Amino acid sequence: MTTGAWLLLVAGVLLVLLLLWTAWTLTRLRRLAGRVRRAREVLDAALLRRAELAAALAREHADALGPDLAAALATASAGARAPSAGDREAAENALGRLLQRVPEATRPAELTEAGVRVGLARRFYNDAVRDTRALRHGRLARVLRLHGRRPLPRYFDIDDGLDAVLAGPLYGGGPQGGLPAR
Repeated sequence: MTTGAWLLLVAGVLLVLLLLWTAWTLTRLRRLAGRVRRAREVLDAALLRRAELAAALAREHADALGPDLAAALATASAGARAPSAGDREAAENALGRLLQRVPEATRPAELTEAGVRVGLARRFYNDAVRDTRALRHGRLARVLRLHGRRPLPRYFDIDDGLDAVLAGPLYGGGPQGGLPAR
């Protein structure tokens, strides 16, 4: 074989590898977009459930909460279910801060569980966003514009107290120990 034939063969192999990588990356981007969409739906459902439980708490236990906290909780839960000006994170943070003020004896276990579910759903959503953003910020993916016209997904950042959940005794945050040393 001549040098020109070898160069043509190498160029053909490189082109096939580029096409295979592009097809794999496009498939991965499509799957990640679906993962982000599904995680967002789960997060929205968890946030809505927490807001509904907070509204029910404000209605049913207004005497135990006091009139100020009950009214503020009812307003914040309504704001979280239909945030004004589209700022969902601020509305959810306001609701979360008010829920932290609810006495432990008054707070139903269902509401505490809903708060943990919100934290986990937020973490899964943000993990999907992180993976999507990492793949889309690759040099070759940007040059080939593999994302098309899809907008870059945004992180959902609220103070949901998940770090406190994961700082318990099993994770090294408590006085009873933590994960075994390696």
